[in-house]
Amino acid sequence: MDSSDSAPGGSVPAGINVIDGVRSSRKITHIILDLDGTLLDTEAVVQQVVKEILERDYRKEYDPAGVEKRLGLRPIEGYQHVVDDYGLPCTAQEFMDKTIPMMKQRYPSIPQLPGAGRLLTYIKRHRIPVALASSSLRMSMQLKVGAHEGWPEILAVSVAGEEVVNGKPAPDIFLKAAELLKAPPESCLVIEDAPAGVQAGKAAGMVVLAVPSLPKKKHRPLYEAADAIVASLLDFRPEEFGLPPFDDYICDALPIEPWYLGGPVIKGFGRGSKVLGIPTANLPTSSFQDKMAEHTCGIYLGWAGLRGKVYKMVMSVGWNPYFDNDSKTVEPWLLHEFEDDFYDEELRLVVVGYIRPEANFPSLDALVKRIREDGRIAKNALEHSPYAEYGQDAYLTTPLAENGVQSS
Repeated sequence: MDSSDSAPGGSVPAGINVIDGVRSSRKITHIILDLDGTLLDTEAVVQQVVKEILERDYRKEYDPAGVEKRLGLRPIEGYQHVVDDYGLPCTAQEFMDKTIPMMKQRYPSIPQLPGAGRLLTYIKRHRIPVALASSSLRMSMQLKVGAHEGWPEILAVSVAGEEVVNGKPAPDIFLKAAELLKAPPESCLVIEDAPAGVQAGKAAGMVVLAVPSLPKKKHRPLYEAADAIVASLLDFRPEEFGLPPFDDYICDALPIEPWYLGGPVIKGFGRGSKVLGIPTANLPTSSFQDKMAEHTCGIYLGWAGLRGKVYKMVMSVGWNPYFDNDSKTVEPWLLHEFEDDFYDEELRLVVVGYIRPEANFPSLDALVKRIREDGRIAKNALEHSPYAEYGQDAYLTTPLAENGVQSS
């Protein structure tokens, strides 16, 4: 059905969310969730602590390239890689002991990943049996979960890394979780961000949905064992697994807590008008990198303020798989015909809805067709509540702070 003719409200639009189609027809009755990197953005905090210890205690320069092989492992196993990679004069246990007090201080501030709270609310609402299977120690898992209201009650069934003989990629932790749920492994859906977790779920005989913490194209082979891959939890379509669908999409978009950003329009890649025939603006991301890190890559809709006027807009955030960008970009398309350029002028954005994940396309024509469809969805959705009200937001016509960001 054409969304311009649809009533506000409804389920996720078909065909735009799952990156790789589900390769299993089994009926799912139980869900088993990973924690770090799946529900919580823990990895950035862990790596910051590792960096600080390496520089402070060992005068070593931190190299983020090693993160890939540590993802999903139990802490002691991950820190063994750190000790080996940097040739440190300590044991993995000694290094981990240094991290524990630093991590404890930061647990309460670890943010939820996009879609995590929505997923847990959905699980509670539909009374889907769920377990947490985390490589974390029990103590740290409880502190992290306890920092988020309602999570301890929903995630009451859990298995910690030290409670099984073998860590991921061995299947032990998922088999133990299934045992606690009294569920046959084949009826369980594992949701995981790490290659080791994907391997563990498949070894346990379960259906696995990967939500990769390693999003670049070069990392895709690490997730090939998964039954399906999505860009973020926002893109999870439970009906693909025989579960009830989400019903919170409105006009083919998902309402989100608004986020605010802006800055002077800069010259970008030159491909918006010349290559695509679609004049996108480009914003310098250096002033709001932290804000971008809180949000998943994808296509969003919202409102733009320029020259004291307000316009509808649709916006790409991410790496742009078709062009394979080296850095994350923000490229809004103001849905209005302008007679002149507006380089160096102040552009303000209020982002209020999520349309779809980033995707690669087989041809330039297919990319342009999808972008124009995104524009059509945005134009229609912004006529309806709850999106329409934000067109009156004072931020759109208020001068920006120096960092280009206004908090909601």
